[in-house]
Amino acid sequence: MIEVRRYASSDHGTWDSFVDRSKNATFLFRRAFMDYHSDRFNDQSLMVFDEGRLVALMPASLGSDGTIVSHGGLTYGGMVIDARTTAAYALVIFRSLLDRCSADGFSRLHYKPVPHIYHRSPAEEDLHALYLCNAQLCRSDLSGTIALQDFDGFAKSKRAGLKAADNAGVVVSESRDFASFWAVLIERLAERHDAAPTHSFAEIELLAGRFPQQIKLFVATLQSELCAGIVVFDCGNTVHTQYISSSEIGREVGAIDAIVAHLVSRAYKDRRWLDFGISTVNQGRDLNVGLSRQKEMYGARTTVYQQYLVEL
Repeated sequence: MIEVRRYASSDHGTWDSFVDRSKNATFLFRRAFMDYHSDRFNDQSLMVFDEGRLVALMPASLGSDGTIVSHGGLTYGGMVIDARTTAAYALVIFRSLLDRCSADGFSRLHYKPVPHIYHRSPAEEDLHALYLCNAQLCRSDLSGTIALQDFDGFAKSKRAGLKAADNAGVVVSESRDFASFWAVLIERLAERHDAAPTHSFAEIELLAGRFPQQIKLFVATLQSELCAGIVVFDCGNTVHTQYISSSEIGREVGAIDAIVAHLVSRAYKDRRWLDFGISTVNQGRDLNVGLSRQKEMYGARTTVYQQYLVEL
């Protein structure tokens, strides 16, 4: 007998334990990460039980116009299952989630499946379930990802950047000085894009404190002054670069190139993927060709992040 019920704060430990043993979740699904912005997102997360045994989760939040989103505060969400889940059983679970969403009064589900590069083992049962439910693709973003075990080196311009960094005496190291990097990041985003980081300094400091092994900062210094940095979200098989920025001096001496080289050849050389994140805007319809090309010159190739709408 399958039962689907809403997550409650008393389920915190049970939820996190299932996330940790699942085959397609990352630390972003742990409650200490999801709940940091609970004041901005009305949580509607669901838990699926079969004869009292937890068999699936779905991070979710309240959307607009009768929509439930999986999850509004995360890049991806979707149904979380473990390695024992068969294809047929996954379809039963997925339909039970839809039935519960409908029973709760929602008219549609905005579903954001976890991209395959974040799976511990193949876990695309939900994509087939979406097809069977006549889901409509509503967004498709293009990301740049390096296959670390098949890394073939940087393009010529990036190799030149590495040489410039070496000649200038740039030093790359891991750091906990998020404050200094945030100052560089805020200045560059405001100057070049009239934008601000997704996370405030207080938020990233909070999250890095909660997840010191998963959220790390790598910096490039020149004469002991920070000139560039990359914030990394370590998701196991996949390492994601959440923020990348440099000062003007850092750009001149190839500081970012030096940090990326450190990530792929030293810090995370044993992993499967290094993902730079999306290079698309306008709901995925417009490609920032320059940004995409920069990632490709590091050896990245395309991964797609998709989103779907399911009428309930």
